[in-house]
Amino acid sequence: MAAPRIQVADHDRDVEMAEDSPTSKKPVGVEFERRFPLTRSEFAVAFGVFFVFASGLFCIYQTMPAAEYGKLKLPRSVSDLRILKEQLGTYASIHPTKFMLGYCSTYIFMQTFMIPGTIFMSLLAGALFGVIKGIFLVVFNSTAGASSCYFLSKLIGRPIVYWLWPAKLKLFQAEIAKRRDKLLNYMLFLRITPTLPNLFINLASPIVDVPYHIFFLATVVGLVPAAYITVRAGLALGDLNSVKDLYGFKTLSVLFLIGFVSILPTILKRKRIYE
Repeated sequence: MAAPRIQVADHDRDVEMAEDSPTSKKPVGVEFERRFPLTRSEFAVAFGVFFVFASGLFCIYQTMPAAEYGKLKLPRSVSDLRILKEQLGTYASIHPTKFMLGYCSTYIFMQTFMIPGTIFMSLLAGALFGVIKGIFLVVFNSTAGASSCYFLSKLIGRPIVYWLWPAKLKLFQAEIAKRRDKLLNYMLFLRITPTLPNLFINLASPIVDVPYHIFFLATVVGLVPAAYITVRAGLALGDLNSVKDLYGFKTLSVLFLIGFVSILPTILKRKRIYE
């Protein structure tokens, strides 16, 4: 009975030696890739795109008068937004082209790289430019930023989305597969209603093979109702206490009603099929 014990001990010692040997250790790069969703090359691409955007934004701000630098601050609350409106109102009226270029670049940059705060930029558009011009600016910048995010995700976003939302992505993929024949209607519904966050839609759409023309049309049209609500609220910043006040029960009901109208053709088609 002693022999098997010696063999087991020898086996354990061999395993320990094998684990300690240099050839058996996992490379540092493999450990990095397991912990972080992007490979080194994908991370380099993402950083390069970010650097190009940031450099362009910096060059735009360099054209502004030095006296305006201290007034540039991304608002994080409605009170911050009121202060920013008062500070930038005069500059926007004196230098409309420079201000518009800086505003659009900042909005698209934030939307592309998923930086929170675009809701305040939309409110600012209403406060400074009025309803018609404000809606156009919000829809244009949101669509441009969402498109940049779409193509960036198509390039390197798959591991990030699988890492952040594996279950939600699987469900989204199944819903897209079921609605291929009326995909535009479904994407419009998602854009109009707060069923899914716009951030998730921007990142996940290229991964589940939503064609860009469908993504683009749904974004341009579907963001108009929310843009109208936000821009109108920007006209009356004094009456707004919090961003949460934008989407009360009445507002959400209207958005879901519009969203229901957008998917009505799909519902009617399915009804005819079953009949």
